[in-house]
Amino acid sequence: MNTILIVDDEKEICESIKMILEYEGYNVEYSTSALNGLNIIEEKQISCLLLDIQMPEMSGFEVLKRVKEATPSLSVIIISAHGSVENAIKATRLGAFDFIEKPIDRDKLLISVRNAIEQVKLLTENIEIKKTLGVEGEILGSSKGIKSILELIEKVAPLDTRVLITGENGTGKELVARAIHKKSQRKDKPFIEVNCAAIPNELIESELFGHEKGSFTGAVSQRIGRFELANKGTIFLDEVGDMSPQAQAKVLRAIEDGKIERVGGGKKIDVDVRIISATNKELLEEIEKEKFREDLYHRLNVIPINIPPLRDRKDDIPLLVEAFAKEIIARHKKPPVKFLEDSVKLLQEMNWSGNVRELRNIVERIIIIIDKREISRSDIELLLKPGQATMDDIIDESNSFQEFKEKAERAFILKQLNENSWNISRTAELLDIQRSHLYNKMKKYGIEKEE
Repeated sequence: MNTILIVDDEKEICESIKMILEYEGYNVEYSTSALNGLNIIEEKQISCLLLDIQMPEMSGFEVLKRVKEATPSLSVIIISAHGSVENAIKATRLGAFDFIEKPIDRDKLLISVRNAIEQVKLLTENIEIKKTLGVEGEILGSSKGIKSILELIEKVAPLDTRVLITGENGTGKELVARAIHKKSQRKDKPFIEVNCAAIPNELIESELFGHEKGSFTGAVSQRIGRFELANKGTIFLDEVGDMSPQAQAKVLRAIEDGKIERVGGGKKIDVDVRIISATNKELLEEIEKEKFREDLYHRLNVIPINIPPLRDRKDDIPLLVEAFAKEIIARHKKPPVKFLEDSVKLLQEMNWSGNVRELRNIVERIIIIIDKREISRSDIELLLKPGQATMDDIIDESNSFQEFKEKAERAFILKQLNENSWNISRTAELLDIQRSHLYNKMKKYGIEKEE
């Protein structure tokens, strides 16, 4: 279960936020002392930190700086009654994930926390995927596809041109986007990521462009959007194919004018951002279905970078397995493990619908469960032998018709997620339900992607 830590010197604020988050199923702790909060972070695994700015022992900015130095992957959301563009920009530059003004809006809080936790997962996956494309930023891989990506990054990064990264889930699109930013002239400026698929359509405009107080129900204070926070830096529009038509129109206008307008506002705000987009969808097909704007597609697709699926670059698998194994045994403090030639060959024969992410997860499972110094083909075949529950199993294990229906529904949703590489949007579309409905079902049945 994800644990949220609240650090605010006002106990009433802590308790009210705690109540909201616990109702949504989060494990929540709080501290009215900044120093005690830092101790909790050192002692426990925290998924997200909610942090006030004005506190007696030290400011939230000081805490944020120390947290980011010690635990850079921890997502921090600043909560403050002293909302201003300057504070929001300062928080972002220090590494904060988001900035929420008091009084706290419940819906905004829940969205921000959910996205912050999702970012931690993505960062973890990013670290894992780095082993596929590289270690500490150095890209690995001898396949033609990886070499082409390396060359493109070197050519494109120093320029301010827009880039559209395409590829299946798990191939490393975010890693390529970050690599471009780190090699760009904007490398010392913010890199702001927006997961367009994780934000409800009715709120994505507010997330991207901000909103003015009173512009809609629940807009109790002014909100600074991601474009504004990314000023002078890079904004990464992940899963851009899931963006609503209204948001698409505004993004197009921002590209054309170099200005944005907050929801409910009439003032044009200058923004200087480099846009990198990514999608696992075929945008030309989405255009034909009238789900994506053709003019926006051509604006975003100045430089296309397609990341090939792992099944098209299986020559890289031996190198990836070796890199993953070294990282995993170091993290779990296990003795060295060698994958024998026949075991690596078996991994090269597999389809890898989940791409690099799936390969990394399988390597970790093999090392932990098999627990041998040398891994053979037969070891892997025994481990990966299908063992999914059958309908007869579900019937036998159910004590009522309601229990049977729930177990069958869980099994069906899990099957669809696996077949669609855990692409939530695609799975929801195939099931003919809303993404939010699918998220609720996954939460109800405790369905989580295996790490």
